[in-house]
Amino acid sequence: VVGRSSRAKISARVWPSSRRTTDARITRGNVSHLTNPEYSVMSSVPLNDEKKAPRPQTETSPYEDVSGGEEGCLIKCLRCFMITIATIIAMIPISWFWCITILREYERAVHFRLGKINGAAKGPGIFFFLPFVDEYKKVDLRIKSLDVPPQEMITKDSVTTTVNAVVFIRVTNPNLVVLQVDDYMKATSLLAQTTLRSVVGNCELDELLSSRDKINSQLMEIIDKATDPWGVKVFATEVSDVKLPLSMQRAMASQAESERTRRAKVISAEGEVQASKLLQAAAKTLQEDPLSIQLRYLQTLAQVSAEKNSTIIFPVPVDMMPAMGKRGNVAK
Repeated sequence: VVGRSSRAKISARVWPSSRRTTDARITRGNVSHLTNPEYSVMSSVPLNDEKKAPRPQTETSPYEDVSGGEEGCLIKCLRCFMITIATIIAMIPISWFWCITILREYERAVHFRLGKINGAAKGPGIFFFLPFVDEYKKVDLRIKSLDVPPQEMITKDSVTTTVNAVVFIRVTNPNLVVLQVDDYMKATSLLAQTTLRSVVGNCELDELLSSRDKINSQLMEIIDKATDPWGVKVFATEVSDVKLPLSMQRAMASQAESERTRRAKVISAEGEVQASKLLQAAAKTLQEDPLSIQLRYLQTLAQVSAEKNSTIIFPVPVDMMPAMGKRGNVAK
């Protein structure tokens, strides 16, 4: 505004709107102005212009920046961050159920945090973990049985056999079971198969059939030594079945039958020898005392009469038999 008596300059805020109005009141010696929040320019108003009604002003936010909106973007980012934090805090009670698990007495949990193992295995009881950060894997500590499939092999004496076995194992270190081996059940089963082949191939058929305890202990020792770095303990190994070809079964049956016949004949011969010795001793005893023969005779009569009552026995002395034979020859 330019006048004769005084000059005053009015600085105004510039807004990106097409509205161009100015509300100002000027008095002598003092300049007071009201700016429009959309757009204003320098203008001149007469001093005696008091009848023009002022237009309503638009309230401006104290957080707005007229220099380009940098402070407004910062406020918006801060507001979004606070909303995100509030949402996460509000979701905690809902996600609480996915952050707790219960481990049984025979279970352990191998805990990983950001991909790294976090201490010893957890459990039993309640186990807490953070979603999207922690990961865990359950391990069963109970004894498990592995049925080794039938393995066809040749023994040391060149006999084809089919052998299967059973292995009983248990996890002793859950961390090693998860870190050292992918599937400890499958790995132990394959190891048992190869060990069974090597052990049976180094023994003969008779040893395989008669000395199973020795073979079982040898199998358990080899498998346990190999699975110890995995955290697996082998409690027992048993050879459950041995199958032979039909021809071998017939040959073994014939051999067993011949062996039994030989043993029967030997036992019968030994009985005859013992009986002859006893009869010889009895004859010597009867010869020393003639009355014992009469007692033996009466005992024989008692046994015969008890079995066949219709039989009549006439005792004839043995010494009379030669005399009766001579008389018959003379009569002829």
